[in-house]
This record gives sequence, C-alpha cells and structure tokens, in this order.
Amino acid sequence: MAKYNCKKLVFSSSSTVYGEPENVPFVEDFPLNPTNPYSRSKYFLEEIARDIQKADPEWKMILLRYFNPVGAHESGKLGDDPKGHSNNLMPYITQVALRRLPELYVLGTNYPTRDGSAIRDYIHVMDLADAHIFALQKLSSCDYTGCTAYNLGTGSGTSVLELVAAFEKACGEKIPVKHFPRRLGDAIELYASTEKAEKELGWKAIYGIEEICRDQWKWAIMNPMGYWSKPREDGYNIFLEESTGSGKSH
Repeated sequence: MAKYNCKKLVFSSSSTVYGEPENVPFVEDFPLNPTNPYSRSKYFLEEIARDIQKADPEWKMILLRYFNPVGAHESGKLGDDPKGHSNNLMPYITQVALRRLPELYVLGTNYPTRDGSAIRDYIHVMDLADAHIFALQKLSSCDYTGCTAYNLGTGSGTSVLELVAAFEKACGEKIPVKHFPRRLGDAIELYASTEKAEKELGWKAIYGIEEICRDQWKWAIMNPMGYWSKPREDGYNIFLEESTGSGKSH
C-alpha cells in the first residue's frame, strides 16, 4: 500500500480485544486483554497498525471493533451461510427454525440477568456496512490524522432468550430449546458504548432485534440450504424434503 501511496486503511477488528472487562458498556479506552487466539490476532494487527502510523504520520487508519454482527440483507439474497454446525447464535437459531437441526442449545440460564441468560450486543450487518462508509468519509476528511478505534454495536444488550423470542415472532415457529450449564469463562453481559462513533463518525445503528430477525428469516426461507444449489449429501436437505413449499417448515 505504501509503495502506491495508498495510506488510508479501515481495519476490521473485534470487541474480543477487550477480553472480559468488569464493567459495561465497553469504552474504547478500556485496557485491551485478548484471551484467545482469534482476539489476540486482532489485537496484534491493531498494534501493527498503530506502529505503522506512528512511524509514518501520513497514514490515516480507523480500527472498527465489531460486536456481534447478525442478520442479512433485506433483499434475502445475501446472508450468513456457515458450513456444518455453527458456533454463532443466530445461524444456529436459523438452522433450528429450518429444521436442519433439532434444537437450540442454550448454555447457561442462571446468569444474574433479567431472564437468566447471557447478554450480548447484536448489530445488524447493514448497520455494520454503513459504519464502514462513515469511516471512509472520516479518512477522507482533511482534518483527520492518526489511528483511532471505534466500537460498532447498538449500545445496548439483548439476552439469548430475548433473541430466541424475537426470532420466533419473525418466523412464526417455536424454537425448541435445550438448556445446558454455562461454559467456564463465559461473560455475563457484554455490550458497546457507541458514543465515540456517534460523535466522531456521525454513525449510529438504526436497526433493532426485530429487523435483524426479520431479515435473517427472509434470507433463510429464500435460501434454506444457504448458497448450495442442490441438496447436500451431509443430511442438510431435510428442509426441502419436509417443507410444504410455503417457505415455512412444519
């Protein structure tokens, strides 16, 4: 990039660089304490970006710390298509609603929260996309210099069971849930402070959980097997075999 005098960079970082702070919401000046290989990779790349900018002040950089991107494009043509069993909550809920999986595993129902399940900050992928446009505009402004981090979240938390209830409303189906003990090390409540992004980028998330679930379900019923054009051989064609053709499983 430097060779061709391209010295503006938006980096996709992650809220996981904070580790598990004792207080919420997460603020950008919290100490960074990555606790797993993924978060450490994001942390190291942030450090490289900061070092490059210090060495050559002509660089302009923005580090975007994603919280939990979910949902799909409102057209239903673009969405998340994880292969196999997803480790992320929203695709997992979707696969259960499509009857590709029999039930949703909820890990922990005795957290000290309003319904006993863990709380996270879920941001619509379209809000996330818009944030990048605002970041690019910031980089193009004459008065911006440096390497700055911004949280990308909604500024509030949604519990696991609240997300399940919102998805049930969107799809009109009951999501079978099986409860398990919480995992060791899972945080109780994680969500972003977005004041810095609102003030300095002029960006704020506009979609809520209802819109997230609505768009995710539209993607799911238009693409019940994801981007695969024909039934797969690994058992993921159950939706097509048992669907009534109305776009809902029964």
